[in-house]
Amino acid sequence: MKNLSVLFYRRSTSTAVLITLLVFSAFMVLVLPGQSAAAEAYSGEVGSPDLSLFYSAGDLYHMAESYGVAGRAEYIRARFTFDLVFPLIYGLFLTACISWLLNRALPMGSNLRLLNLAPLLGVLFDFLENASAALVIGRFPIETPVIAALAPAFTLIKWIFVGSSFALLFIAAALAVFSKKHR
Repeated sequence: MKNLSVLFYRRSTSTAVLITLLVFSAFMVLVLPGQSAAAEAYSGEVGSPDLSLFYSAGDLYHMAESYGVAGRAEYIRARFTFDLVFPLIYGLFLTACISWLLNRALPMGSNLRLLNLAPLLGVLFDFLENASAALVIGRFPIETPVIAALAPAFTLIKWIFVGSSFALLFIAAALAVFSKKHR
């Protein structure tokens, strides 16, 4: 873990931060609205597991039923196109920015420097959520009980790491500003 953390500290230059910020911003402005509209079209009022914080296996089966055949196909297509790319984009953005900021805020050797890896856990659980939810929805009406039970846990853990990573981004920015003023 330390080697991976150090690698991100080395690679998180001002240029890398700027590039990941631009790619993340462009994706949020140019791609996300269209993807959200497409998801709204097939999910309607039942929602999507990806955007839920809490849901159950029963809720997941209800979503699969409500989507219909075409909606389920669209959901699966989105998981293996958009949702392969977006976690990588937000993960690289958060990891680069947090690494760059913590590099300015924390002394070398501090165990807190490992916090730059938190976004990668968000990405990992996002991929686990996507794979499990897509499997359950794709196999519907055949039930996949173990995977259906795991999907909501993966979603919750994903949101914990993604939300914590954005909070960490702001905390790291404050620490970087504070530590710069007191040097």
